[in-house]
Amino acid sequence: MDKNKKEPLIHITKRKAISKKHEWAIRLGSILIALVVCAIITTLTTHLNPISVYASMIDGSFGSERKVWALLKELSILLMVSVALAPAFKMKFWNLGGGGQVMAGVLATTTCMITLGDKLPNGVLIPLSLIAALFAGALWAFIPAYCKAKWNTNETLFTLMMNYVATQIVAYFIIIWESPKGSGKIGIVNQHTQAGWLPIIAGKQYLLPVLISIAVTIFMYIYLKYSKQGYELSVVGESQNTARYVGINVGKVIIRTLILCGLICGLTGWLLVAGTDHTMTTTIEAGRGFLGVMVAWLAHFNPIGMVLSGLLMVFMNRGGGEISTAFGLNKSFGDILTGVILFFVIGSEFFINYQVHFRKSHGKEAADV
Repeated sequence: MDKNKKEPLIHITKRKAISKKHEWAIRLGSILIALVVCAIITTLTTHLNPISVYASMIDGSFGSERKVWALLKELSILLMVSVALAPAFKMKFWNLGGGGQVMAGVLATTTCMITLGDKLPNGVLIPLSLIAALFAGALWAFIPAYCKAKWNTNETLFTLMMNYVATQIVAYFIIIWESPKGSGKIGIVNQHTQAGWLPIIAGKQYLLPVLISIAVTIFMYIYLKYSKQGYELSVVGESQNTARYVGINVGKVIIRTLILCGLICGLTGWLLVAGTDHTMTTTIEAGRGFLGVMVAWLAHFNPIGMVLSGLLMVFMNRGGGEISTAFGLNKSFGDILTGVILFFVIGSEFFINYQVHFRKSHGKEAADV
């Protein structure tokens, strides 16, 4: 080894396991740095007081009871999608088709409400639309899962393409059911009769969807952490060869896990039509299938952690909209702040897993980060 060769100025090593307290300290520190950077960007580009901007963002999400319930509605839907995607990603099945599976549930629910709304009482119509949505979401997930298990197809491309197919099918039926004719949309489904609409609990329109999302989150946490099926999908994610060696049927686990993902996405579609939006559009899913991937990844596929990462996403989205209105800023400015904060949050994962060492100088100890 050449002794005259200089040690690199910076080198990176894998960290040893650190405590959860240390992990969260790094994450919170990254958020504080991001807020400082956002404050600098705000001051330089808009000449506004960053404290006022942050206060406006908080007001946009928590400024009134109505705003809080709107935030909870958005969070519950995003959380449902994120929780649905978690088992597939933990199994290293890259399911990018959450949006299509939600749209399948949306279409099934809308079909039941439009075609059977004047024929069946709500006591029958609501459970029937739920079953239809669950079946449609599960079917949309089963197709790529079966092809993966049978022929080892590329699940990333397959599930991604299924999104576009679902969207175009929804667009086709919107034209069939459009009201008024030529409008290109169907409006509020059963607006006068409210046939198929979920009941309002305690005078709160969004309480039932929020409660359902909480129940699904708890179920998924228990399923992944304590059930035999959750253990099997974890083994498959670590190594399919190891899973086969210990007697796990990999194909069966893939299909079973994706059906579960599809069921929850279908349930989400049902909540969108029967519980919150009461309509069907090609954009009703609003990109949550992709956003849910980020929410799940930030939480390391822990359903309880997804509540926090999902809350961050929804808060930034609503806060960005609020500052655009309050200060007359372009909506893109809120997206810039969101992007900066996410950059630092995602970057914090690097410092959780790796340590940066700086070269020693004469008479000084090496500095570590």
